[in-house]
Amino acid sequence: MENQVNVMPRIGDAAPQFTAVTTQGTINFPDDFKGKWKILFSHPADFTPVCTSEFMTFGTMAKEFEELNCQLVGLSVDGLHSHIAWLRTIKEKIDWKGKKNVEIQFPLVVDVTMNVAKLYGMIQPGESTTSAVRAVFFIDPEDKIRTILYYPLSLGRNFDEIKRVLIGLQTVDNFGVALPADWRPGDEVIVPPAGSCGVAKERMEGVDKELHCYDWFFCTKQISKAEVESKLGK
Repeated sequence: MENQVNVMPRIGDAAPQFTAVTTQGTINFPDDFKGKWKILFSHPADFTPVCTSEFMTFGTMAKEFEELNCQLVGLSVDGLHSHIAWLRTIKEKIDWKGKKNVEIQFPLVVDVTMNVAKLYGMIQPGESTTSAVRAVFFIDPEDKIRTILYYPLSLGRNFDEIKRVLIGLQTVDNFGVALPADWRPGDEVIVPPAGSCGVAKERMEGVDKELHCYDWFFCTKQISKAEVESKLGK
């Protein structure tokens, strides 16, 4: 059907599997990257300015994501020759905000058929029927989808936030905590809610000196930036 809407996978789902040609050869996703975090992100089209700015940013940050044990995988509905020509143009011609000679070494999926974009719900007809929106899927080492971000065609992504989300997810897993609004490494983290009236009472009486309780259900503790960073990439 022309206006068929594909339902995107949800947080907590297993990442849908696909095999695809990319600028780095054929990949089997997510199987080829077992044990790693994965960020699968789509962009509307090659040779477009917003996408160019994003790929240059991802390219300059690639080492930072690699150090966090994270594999970047891009996707658009363009063909392989278009991908290659565009990435060469980025490296050889574009100097943007001090970024130049940027070589994109992570895979860029060829998806002319839009099969992968549809599999992940990246085609949203209200925005475009022929281009993928700016989707970002965070997938953990067990191949489970943990976070999904969606941006329209006209708005470039916030890459500080993308990196913060990845670090936050790893911190949640490493320490068994939740994270408050605007959390950054070194900020207080939220401990699990009290599981009984007795624990709630103890918390409000200040029995556990490591906790700072705003109320019985809202308690935090300090985890240093060094502690957080020592476990990143796991």
